[in-house]
Amino acid sequence: MKLKIAILPGDGIGPEITEQALKAVKAVAKKFNHELEYEYGVTGAAAIDQVGDPYPEETHQLCLKADAVLFGAIGDPRFDNNPKAKVRPEQGLLAMRKKLGLYANIRPVETFESLLHKSPLRRELVEGANFVCIRELTGGIYFGEKGRKDDGNTAYDTNTYTREEIERILKLAYEFAGKRRKKLTVVDKANVLESSRLWREVAQEMAPQFPDIQTEYMFVDNAAMQIIQWPKNFDVMVTENMFGDILTDEASVITGSLGLLPSASIGVFTSVFEPIHGSYPQAAGKDIANPIATILSAAMMFEYAFNLPEEGKIIRDAVAASMAEGFVTEDIAEGQAQRTSAVGDWISHWIEKQ
Repeated sequence: MKLKIAILPGDGIGPEITEQALKAVKAVAKKFNHELEYEYGVTGAAAIDQVGDPYPEETHQLCLKADAVLFGAIGDPRFDNNPKAKVRPEQGLLAMRKKLGLYANIRPVETFESLLHKSPLRRELVEGANFVCIRELTGGIYFGEKGRKDDGNTAYDTNTYTREEIERILKLAYEFAGKRRKKLTVVDKANVLESSRLWREVAQEMAPQFPDIQTEYMFVDNAAMQIIQWPKNFDVMVTENMFGDILTDEASVITGSLGLLPSASIGVFTSVFEPIHGSYPQAAGKDIANPIATILSAAMMFEYAFNLPEEGKIIRDAVAASMAEGFVTEDIAEGQAQRTSAVGDWISHWIEKQ
């Protein structure tokens, strides 16, 4: 099978971690006799520096021509510390989501036996936790009308959703729940927000279409509490853009490290696969960042973009083996910490030997 991938390393540790994921992808392609074709594009602060645009048209066309996009991270302190900057790296991420029609972000939360002691939660709470967060990605407050009034002292951000946007993401969430433990949690703030009341109204209309799936409704503040108290109670969670952004980062601590969680952003055109963490600029170029989330994102790429579950599984098995062996980076190491590049080499070599 021919695999055509666009690689967008981005900023900070992005180039280092995508390089390790590519090692795993190459090892899998060789092992399963796939023809691999990949090309690099610029985005984020790196693209601003080069062409003045965080998501240039050339990069967008590269993504459209590819079968999948492997993405690193976006963000740079130069822009974080300048609230008046008119062009920002994060605008590139939002533009990519909108132009590629990436309406759904899929974030699995799964614990690893060898790292249960690393979680800030008690072992009995997190052992066996395995759920999926599905976040709407192209609507809501991040994309609504925003601005400041003439005096500059009043700012506003508008949270807007259409019925079509809500139906689309809920349908996907029900499909996921149908393939798992048949439980869907719809998270909103319907007691306060009109947009959330529309979410709940649409969900209540759709629920009878999926009689084999248990649908529950939960306010976002309650969901934030229950993720920590009873993470094993969740199977599939679906919510709007900003709530999903916050809840999925909260859920990441269950695993013991933000550097372990992958994600897939899927939609109308090419799907994007990326770690959920940021650009970690303090570690850039030091060869110390954890590449596992990006490598697991590559596993999701094989599964979702190419429908090659066996190829995805061998990457997951390689990651599990590296963690069981203790061959990991400093954020989760018990003994000697390994370099980013060494972990990438170990995992790709493990795949080659199977």
